[in-house]
Amino acid sequence: MLKTGSLADLRRDYTLAGLRRADLAPTPLAQFHHWFDQAVAAPVPEPNAMTLATTDTAGQPSARIVLLKAADERGFVFFTNYDSRKGRELTHNPRAALVFFWPQLERQICVSGQVTRVSAEESTAYFNSRPRGSRLAAWTSSQSEAIADRAALEERLREITEKYPDEEVARPPHWGGYCLAPARVEFWQGRPNRLHDRFQYRKDPTGEWIIERLSP
Repeated sequence: MLKTGSLADLRRDYTLAGLRRADLAPTPLAQFHHWFDQAVAAPVPEPNAMTLATTDTAGQPSARIVLLKAADERGFVFFTNYDSRKGRELTHNPRAALVFFWPQLERQICVSGQVTRVSAEESTAYFNSRPRGSRLAAWTSSQSEAIADRAALEERLREITEKYPDEEVARPPHWGGYCLAPARVEFWQGRPNRLHDRFQYRKDPTGEWIIERLSP
């Protein structure tokens, strides 16, 4: 049994760094790239791994880890199966949240905003850059659907591999990219005694970014 005392033993203090207003870039994208480059150099394992939170028609949230594939002036781009649970939820409610957690740097980044699909051309270009096995898997898996067993999945993979014996594998129409355009981005730096440094970028009605320090 997992006991409260044993969980308390896992407590750690955050002492690596602080974050000041003067440290921040004028836009959240520039600040993200600055921190992301530091995470890559650290090195943080899979620094582009992020939690994606969505909600269903009843307002029930769900979350999972996905991989960031681009971060530019549009926002944060990831790819998935449109028919998956997250894809269906984004169709119902195209607002979502992302969280990056880099414990080696004692940092988090929290992002929320509106989500739209990227163009078919961008989805195809990225799909064609993936390893052959990943492209075959996109056809194989009816993501988030119940299946009988592992053998059924492997049999489906065999069928798809026979259908596409050569290197070229077409992008499935149910697979592609999304872009989350941020309306709010928070940068969190761990500090001693849980008095963390938190700064929020939020857009004002004119589209300008406002930077605010938040209480920990």
